[in-house]
Amino acid sequence: MKITLGKFSRILRCGFGLKCPRCGKGALFQKRFKMFSHCTQCGLKFEREQGYFVGAMYLNYGATVLIAFPGYFVFEVFTPIPFLINLAVWGAVSALFPVFFYPYSRSLWLNFDYMLNSKSD
Repeated sequence: MKITLGKFSRILRCGFGLKCPRCGKGALFQKRFKMFSHCTQCGLKFEREQGYFVGAMYLNYGATVLIAFPGYFVFEVFTPIPFLINLAVWGAVSALFPVFFYPYSRSLWLNFDYMLNSKSD
């Protein structure tokens, strides 16, 4: 299935807004780390099967690497920050960013999957 610019825009809007991919209105999370099982607006089941959100972990890991890896080298090359401090800063970022990004990675995974695999347009 082809992703158009409009679909991609909706994926990002609903994904970063933590909204349901079907209706775009229902919240995905009850609390920071606890998802609803179904959309409160349209009833879409969020977790299709056990292990469904393993892909979201890969997404979270990838986002962390894309931020921490270049960030470390940019600071290493363009700032006078000592090696150990730079390493400690980016080590802390690598530990804390995935916790912050967790709901967004799940939401983006759910939205990409829905847009790629839904039968309706």
